[in-house]
Amino acid sequence: MISSDIMRGYHDIIICLLLAEGDNYGYMLSAQIEARSRGKYQIKEATLYSALNRLEKNGCIISYEGNETFGRSRTYYRLSSIGKQFLREKAMEWQDTQEVINEFFKETNYE
Repeated sequence: MISSDIMRGYHDIIICLLLAEGDNYGYMLSAQIEARSRGKYQIKEATLYSALNRLEKNGCIISYEGNETFGRSRTYYRLSSIGKQFLREKAMEWQDTQEVINEFFKETNYE
């Protein structure tokens, strides 16, 4: 299981990457995160909705009401043009981050 401390800085990126594949709602995003991580990471509901609210406030995603389920309509989320730009920037940052961390693993004897 991956520590939530390590994942904390990547929640927004992961959510936006999933929404880049298509609109979705909270529960399904959570299920996709667990499935894509092959069960190594499960995002807490409060963490997910906090990230969704932050992303919407920052203009990266847009929410809208979807189909009714058991009498209630679901809130769906869509990636905005600001969110697409956010992902482009984070993709470049991710490449740099990987290079830096990999250098430390190469140079360190941690056994």
